Amino acid sequence: MVRLQLSIKAELENVTNLQPENESFEYFFQVKCTSCHEVHPKFVSLNRLEEQEVSGGKGNTAHFVWKCGFCRRESSAKFDNLPIRPYTVDSNGQFAPLLTIDCRGLEFTAFNPEGSWRCEGLDSKTIFSDMQFEAEVEWVDYDEKVSKPVSVMDVVGEWKRAS
Repeated sequence: MVRLQLSIKAELENVTNLQPENESFEYFFQVKCTSCHEVHPKFVSLNRLEEQEVSGGKGNTAHFVWKCGFCRRESSAKFDNLPIRPYTVDSNGQFAPLLTIDCRGLEFTAFNPEGSWRCEGLDSKTIFSDMQFEAEVEWVDYDEKVSKPVSVMDVVGEWKRAS
């Protein structure tokens, strides 16, 4: 089993506490088989609320169960029980941990931030929700409480082995 940590980096303007909108957030990752090293051609999705049974696992479940299309080996991944760590203005422009996943027989190699995110105004604490990152990884708005522009730009992810 390998524990992988996903860290994200973004450019925040007048906002903090960037995080997925809710627990049912669909994460999109690129997956690689650690047996044959084949990389799946498409991003796969998983979330913290859905679990599947692992075959031959005596009732064990995982958030993601995958059979490699090349070597046919079944692999799985499960989120750890720790809460998501919001990306704060203190980490602005630097990588900071978001989540950790236990992987068996696979590794995640890329992250697509597509989906619904939320953050809060740095000075006003205004909640900005349903922020969508799709083709362009940027979001721009205006915080009327403090009369300032707000934005989240250049969201990228990085996978490393967790300690």
